[in-house]
Amino acid sequence: MGSGAFTLVLTLALAARVAPAERKCLLSGSWRSDTGCRMVVSILGEDGSFSGSYLPGSAASNPEILTSPLEGFQQDAGLVQQPTFSFTVRWRLRDSETARTTAFLGQCYVGTNGEETLHALWLLREAADSPAEDWKATRIGTSTFTRIK
Repeated sequence: MGSGAFTLVLTLALAARVAPAERKCLLSGSWRSDTGCRMVVSILGEDGSFSGSYLPGSAASNPEILTSPLEGFQQDAGLVQQPTFSFTVRWRLRDSETARTTAFLGQCYVGTNGEETLHALWLLREAADSPAEDWKATRIGTSTFTRIK
């Protein structure tokens, strides 16, 4: 095989490996987490802002938890194929005065099969009754979301 043919074969092989990464990851749509939470990103603005709704997986067994609004920002998907994002959920609880907010921070990935996943770190903050109770008011965890088709 001549060097020109070898170069062509090598270029085609590399292009085939890169092609799935060419797909861009967009947050708009419906997502389900590894713990059964459901998220719908309904509005994605030109500036990367988005809003939607969030329902935790535990809501199926707890009627006190309502669908809650979310708002956030995604890095410009026109600039990067696998953008970072952040959003907050302001929890709505039926008949509860407890204030809760969760902040999510993560990145959207496109796998070799073209499937999009969101990998996020979250901080859940509940209102504390006093500074002495502050230590137990924040929880931390991770979630992985896959697109609902």
